[in-house]
Amino acid sequence: MAWWGKLIGGTLGFLVGGPLGALLGASFGHNFDSGPSKNRGWQALPGDQERTQAAFFTATFSVMGHIAKSDGRVTKQEIDLANALMGEMQLNPEQRKIAQSLFNQGKEQEFDFDAVVEQFRIECHRRTTLMRMFLEIQVQAAFADQRLDPNENSVLQTLAERLGFTQGQLAQIIEMVRGSAHTHDHPDRMELSDAYAILGVTAGTSMTEIKKSYRRLLSQHHPDKLVSRGLPEEMIKLANEKTHEIQQAWNKIKETRGEK
Repeated sequence: MAWWGKLIGGTLGFLVGGPLGALLGASFGHNFDSGPSKNRGWQALPGDQERTQAAFFTATFSVMGHIAKSDGRVTKQEIDLANALMGEMQLNPEQRKIAQSLFNQGKEQEFDFDAVVEQFRIECHRRTTLMRMFLEIQVQAAFADQRLDPNENSVLQTLAERLGFTQGQLAQIIEMVRGSAHTHDHPDRMELSDAYAILGVTAGTSMTEIKKSYRRLLSQHHPDKLVSRGLPEEMIKLANEKTHEIQQAWNKIKETRGEK
């Protein structure tokens, strides 16, 4: 919550700047995009965790709105997912209002997707695990209506490329999210195929390689590590849910293969 306190105090905006600062400022009713930082030559200063958390929050909801509108219309499921995310983050009424405003700004035709993603990438300081979490959230948002529209897929491909992920890595994340979506309502009845998808492996993968993938994914989604790298503290529940799913998938595969 430290980043929010600085925002309320009016000091965080001067550190954010750029297109993310403009979005946040418009939502908050302040001019955060003043001074030299508003230019395309904006560069993030390293090490400011609160600013990175604010950038993550701002980019998450605005890009989510952009992806939702990319197929020409925003469905009730996509709006519900955005609201559910706000609920999981336990946002107070003012924070929820800001998040909804960011989502709506992302739907606008003049939303500068390229500039927002580029600033977010710079703000993450090459923290791959943080950018991966962001990408997973956006893929999950695209699947809100239980399908991946070609336009949504195109935006996700561009997003992944801009953040430094290969199309193969994106495909793995999509399968992981697809597997998670199948088991979300009934986690105790996880299908083996979904367990493999969540761990990014196949039925033909050896237990040695599956264990490596399981440990790597656990490390990538460790809540404390993600928060220390700039994940807003309000999103820690999302990280906990993902680690729980990864653990469930590992247990399902072990049980099926008779491993201890």
